[in-house]
Amino acid sequence: MDVLRYTDCNPADIATLCQRYTIDLVVLEPGAEIPGSYFGPPEAGLVGHSLYIRPDTPIHSLLHEGCHFICMDQERRSALHTDAGGEYLEENGVCYLQILLAEHIGGMGRDRMMRDMDTWGYTFRLGSAQTWFEGDAEDAREWLLVHGLIDPAEEPVWRLRV
Repeated sequence: MDVLRYTDCNPADIATLCQRYTIDLVVLEPGAEIPGSYFGPPEAGLVGHSLYIRPDTPIHSLLHEGCHFICMDQERRSALHTDAGGEYLEENGVCYLQILLAEHIGGMGRDRMMRDMDTWGYTFRLGSAQTWFEGDAEDAREWLLVHGLIDPAEEPVWRLRV
């Protein structure tokens, strides 16, 4: 699978992004089991405030799981282990936010994130992440605005949903 992985991008950018959201990024050794990985290694895992990855973890997975942490309410966040849960609109918000946050990771960017999402197998009604993002994601954008996770210019506001 041709997707960007943790070691393909700027680790300092990823660490900074996680710190801004009070996510404890835990980089494991190559080949290690990943606690809280919903899909299994090398996909990222969530347990509490910790986001577990390995050097071969795809960036789309790291951001997707991190965005689940950002988008869920405090009650679910306090009991978080592996399955982030959430309803349809929240999942759309997660996907939208991960595309926006990709701009803050050197070596990734929005366009590459959407290609990697397609490569991995994210499914969207209109067939691709880009087509969804540009023409069918108004509900996701609105959900992020209502919950105070982005501003009207679609910039992250660097806080968690309450």
